[in-house]
Amino acid sequence: MEKFRQSIYDLVVQTSTNLPYDVRRAIREAKARENAGTRAALSLATITQNIDMADDNVLPICQDTGMLTFEIKVPVGTNTLVMEKDIYEAIRQATKDGKLRPNSVDSLTGENSGDNIGPGTPIIHFHQWEKDYIDARLIIKGGGCENKNIQYSLPMEIEGLGRAGRDLDGIRKCILHSVYQAQGQGCSAGFIGVGIGGDRISGYELAKKQLLRDVSDVNENEKLQELEEYIMEKGNTLGIGTMGFGGEATLLGCKVGVMNRLPASFFVSVAYNCWAFRRLGVEMDPATGGITNWLYQEGEKISFKEDEAAAATESTEEAREVVLQAPITEEQIRELKVGDVVVINGDLHTGRDAIHHHLMDHDAPIDLNGQVIYHCGPVMLKDKEGEWHVKAAGPTTSIREEPYQGDIMKKFGIRAVIGKGGMGPKTLKALEEHGGVYLNAIGGAAQYYADCIKKVEGVDLMEFGIPEAMWHLKVEGFRAIVTMDSHGNSLHKDVDKTSFERLSQYKDKVFA
Repeated sequence: MEKFRQSIYDLVVQTSTNLPYDVRRAIREAKARENAGTRAALSLATITQNIDMADDNVLPICQDTGMLTFEIKVPVGTNTLVMEKDIYEAIRQATKDGKLRPNSVDSLTGENSGDNIGPGTPIIHFHQWEKDYIDARLIIKGGGCENKNIQYSLPMEIEGLGRAGRDLDGIRKCILHSVYQAQGQGCSAGFIGVGIGGDRISGYELAKKQLLRDVSDVNENEKLQELEEYIMEKGNTLGIGTMGFGGEATLLGCKVGVMNRLPASFFVSVAYNCWAFRRLGVEMDPATGGITNWLYQEGEKISFKEDEAAAATESTEEAREVVLQAPITEEQIRELKVGDVVVINGDLHTGRDAIHHHLMDHDAPIDLNGQVIYHCGPVMLKDKEGEWHVKAAGPTTSIREEPYQGDIMKKFGIRAVIGKGGMGPKTLKALEEHGGVYLNAIGGAAQYYADCIKKVEGVDLMEFGIPEAMWHLKVEGFRAIVTMDSHGNSLHKDVDKTSFERLSQYKDKVFA
């Protein structure tokens, strides 16, 4: 199949850069539900602008190009060993071209393979079938939403909802809770795939396969169809909203599948996916490997450019805009309050998991006093002259740095941290004691923020790999919202409290 490798390369590139039509429709419907001028509405406007930018520039929608999972059906007799080698080479090329971020990391040494190939990455599932064409589907699922996957073992007690038994109503409680626990850390508004039954491994696999269904797909099982509709309705009453800022759109899709189980086990497995639902598929000629049809592209392709022009005239309700440039003083930080929009100009330094772990026991490579740390693992490419360029640079989930963040801010005098999803009580206490602030950027908006980065000044600790290195950036007009301030206030804590109260309203039995 002389065209197969190129076909897989095209599938990888399109999945990373171009959202499928059914997902675009779901996002447009979510925008229509939000109240104009709110933080959630303006976040959705940033998201839709980012979708168009990624499509126009053929660059990653989100910098975290995540785990690649292929589900490929082939005619009987197809040589899948050769196909697997071609898939590896296509992924290597896509990584080299900046369409994927190098994400394959040795779990023991932390070493990045640099080409997205390593034991367990990518995930490739081949299945034989009796049809005369190849059906290849790809999901690119980032780490932020992968970390919000959750599995329940029934019967159990679920916080806010009480006892969940081994029945449809117990399943209902599990799924509702899965939506609540994701909050904004999984880049809501999101999609969920649910697997009922199986064992711990097959249950999660079934859940992930539900994400291959079209958003408009209707479940053939009437009970599951009713359950999906119920979850979509009630999930959107929790008030979590886009990025966890509060709002009307929390859930964009829910698909549920079921399989048999052992008598002693009853698992409900939930695969959470962010709004950047990167999932595409192709049909191929088994003789040549050439693409004959693209999947998930039915109907009209939605562009959001008109919506973006209208949103540009709106402003956040009662929002105050403050421009900051490092070094930032404690006095400047103490003046900020939750809800303020901060515009960063000048220096910005990336730092995520490896950097935070390193800084606990080592000196910083630069003076971080009064500086801003950005929780980000960008997609970077070097040109022929040896200059680095940012190809995608949205925020990563901040809660992973909770064990370190407060201590590091105090140790080095850092005044502001940018990320997504918020942080916990340890960081909030440190912000109050030290005079710091947490700024929430829009998760997944990798092209929107890359456009704000005007120059790469340098890089340190490159031994940790491109995503984990400390990049020193010059930015202009880098906007984020204060969601945790130096006065003990946290929007994330408030939304969690409110959404938990709303979740608790659904304790009573619904399904017999």
